[in-house]
Amino acid sequence: MNVIYSLIPGMMFFGILLVVVLIIAVKRGQYEDMEGGGSRILLDDDEDMMPHPNDRSEADKKH
Repeated sequence: MNVIYSLIPGMMFFGILLVVVLIIAVKRGQYEDMEGGGSRILLDDDEDMMPHPNDRSEADKKH
């Protein structure tokens, strides 16, 4: 029975801590765009990272 007297305040502390963390996350905009990540993965943004055939490296220009 003595364990309950320490567990109840401990769980209340963790509960309040989690509510504070949730409030901070909501205020910082963590949950603003829930669909953005799912649709951003479908975009093809790597075209600018790929070398174009007209662009030659310095090693190719020397030969």
